[in-house]
Amino acid sequence: MSRNWAHHVFRWDLDKTYLRSEFDSIPDLIKTALETASEKQAYPGATALLRTLGQDKENRICIVSGSPKQMRSVLAAKFALDGVRIDEFVLKDNLSNLLRGRFRSLRSQVPYKLPALLESRLGISGVPGETLFGDDSEADAIVYSLYADILAGAVDIPTLQRVMEAARAYDDDTERITSLASQVQRDDSVQRIIIHLESKTAPSSFTSLGKRVSPVYNYFQAALLLYVDGLLTARQVLFVASDMLSTKYFSVPSLANSLQDLIIRGEVTRANIDQLSSDASETTIGEAIDKASVDDILSEAQERVLALGKLSVSKPTVGPIDYVSLVDQEHESRQKPKSRLGRIFRR
Repeated sequence: MSRNWAHHVFRWDLDKTYLRSEFDSIPDLIKTALETASEKQAYPGATALLRTLGQDKENRICIVSGSPKQMRSVLAAKFALDGVRIDEFVLKDNLSNLLRGRFRSLRSQVPYKLPALLESRLGISGVPGETLFGDDSEADAIVYSLYADILAGAVDIPTLQRVMEAARAYDDDTERITSLASQVQRDDSVQRIIIHLESKTAPSSFTSLGKRVSPVYNYFQAALLLYVDGLLTARQVLFVASDMLSTKYFSVPSLANSLQDLIIRGEVTRANIDQLSSDASETTIGEAIDKASVDDILSEAQERVLALGKLSVSKPTVGPIDYVSLVDQEHESRQKPKSRLGRIFRR
């Protein structure tokens, strides 16, 4: 296996994280499967953010998605149209699962995504930091947290075997996962897990997964978090914001609401926003960013900070994560699908 060096690794899911995809009914599934690259729509700000991350050649952009392998060409064309650089592209081989009668694998995410993440990590030189992007429609937060704790040495092999049993993983999947987990270098590399709240799950639902997991409603919030982590500049944050303002979905007040929400939830501090304003004032704004919008955003941001008064919030610290229970609960929740499509694939 050839190894690739990276300063930082950004791992993204696709459906409901980058792309607006619907799978709740058979017509939705057919429509999504037949869409051309030009018809597929990314969430506002997601393209600007991924394009910005890809401009740094020392960043590695990895896609790990449950979308079928048969969609690779159209998805690759979509990224090309969006001007997004992808370094690694992993899709799910559900046709093989179907032909082999591995029906549990059709919808189960833990036994699929976890080995994909571990195998990818083994193909990277050194111990770069990582930021992971997922959504709240599947088990992304659990899978990513489990992956992060395996790297950090917080989950041993016997515990991992029990987790895979709770996930109803096939024996060969469990063997593969435990083998990969035993090979990765132990390092607390995952800096943050960003979960796009596409299904509008309450942010508090992720508290049990600890400070590493940061739910967001939009990609301006995601850009702010990456700025706090030192992975984006103020100008890059404003580029994402300006791109979102060019759509019909966002306005300066709505972005200000998003900023205020992060402060209230303890994801960013008032000092972070003060620093953003200071950095932005010293930055030359290029043609791709509307100067008037930037001034409005920064002005509104400062007003929202002042409106919060002396509010000081920090994310709570949690103890060890009970992955066996979480994965078991996630499996049980998938046994009660709400959609007709879910009932068809019920195991």
